[in-house]
Amino acid sequence: MMRLHNLRPRPGSRHRVKRLGCGESSGHGKTSGKGHKGQKARSGGSIRLGFEGGQMPLIRRLPKRGFNNAAFHKHYAVVNLSDLNALKAGTVVNEQLLRESNLIRGHFAGVKILGDGELKHALEVQVDKVSATAREKIEKAGGTVTLRVTRSADKSEANAGSPEAKPQTRAATAKPRVKKTKSRKTKSE
Repeated sequence: MMRLHNLRPRPGSRHRVKRLGCGESSGHGKTSGKGHKGQKARSGGSIRLGFEGGQMPLIRRLPKRGFNNAAFHKHYAVVNLSDLNALKAGTVVNEQLLRESNLIRGHFAGVKILGDGELKHALEVQVDKVSATAREKIEKAGGTVTLRVTRSADKSEANAGSPEAKPQTRAATAKPRVKKTKSRKTKSE
């Protein structure tokens, strides 16, 4: 029978510790596997990853090509319909409520509801994005979906009504070019 006093780790899960500085015959005595002198032999002496002793590192020697859109990617907190069943009927579901009920946590651009699972009662959902199946299931259960307007969408709607917002061709906006000619001096001048 297994008791606290006879618990053992699984065989092979724990490896013996290399014991350093236990005499020359141990194989790890004297310099303790650090070799003779130099930066790496000193206590606290370490070289950061990619450092090549002052030589131009490989990461800087290689050409950089292409564009990566990952820096501009918006991350949304995802909540499934099955998670919303824990809330009472008629509740207004927004980011604040989801944070309080620990369904979402951390930093993100907004909240997106996905249609995994079935919704058992009507809810008033106010989020940034909703999948087509989730919207269908929420409305089928008698709930409503309202999307929060973001700043960029707000600006595009405001600009849509103004006459300046009409797209102009490049030819219409371009300044007329003036061809410059050099005057040549003759010998008589």
